[in-house]
Amino acid sequence: MPVQIIKRSKAKSAVGAAAYRSGSKMTNEWDGLTHDYTRKRGVVHSEIILPSHAPPEFQDRNTLWNSVEMVEKTRDAQLAREIEISLPVELNREEQLQLARSFIRDTFVAAGMCADFSIHDKKDGNPHFHVMLTIRPLKEDGQWGAKCRKVYELDENGQRIPNGKYRE
Repeated sequence: MPVQIIKRSKAKSAVGAAAYRSGSKMTNEWDGLTHDYTRKRGVVHSEIILPSHAPPEFQDRNTLWNSVEMVEKTRDAQLAREIEISLPVELNREEQLQLARSFIRDTFVAAGMCADFSIHDKKDGNPHFHVMLTIRPLKEDGQWGAKCRKVYELDENGQRIPNGKYRE
C-alpha cells in the first residue's frame, strides 16, 4: 500500500494530482497552471467523500483542492496524502466500489479528513484505487484545522496508548 505526501517542495500540487487521478481538467489558483488529463485512460470511477460538516461546495473537486492549496502559504507546504490500494479482482465493479467507500469512510472521513478517490482499471488484472486525503482535518465549523501528522493508537476507551506508539 504505497503512501506518499504531495508537497510543493517536490514541484507537486494537490490540484494537479487530483486532476491526474480523476482524469479531469483543473486549474490551480495558487500558481495559475491548468492540468488537463481528460485523455487519461483507465479511470472508471471518481468520487469525493466528505465529513458531514464539510461545506457542500467541497463536493466539487476543483473547489476542494484549490481550498487546500490556498490555505497553505509556504512554497514547501505539504498539501495532501495519497494512498494507492489494490482491489480484489474477484469482486465486480460495484462490490469494489462499496469496499473502497466503506474503507475510506471508516478510516479517514470519520477522522475529519476529506477524501477524493478514483478507481483505475486498465484491464491488466490490477484494479486499484488512489485516495487523496487532506492533511488538515475540517473542524465542525467547516474551517480547516491544524495539520494532523500523527494519529495515535487509542485503547477501547478512546485514550491514547501511553507508550507513545502512533500511526503515520
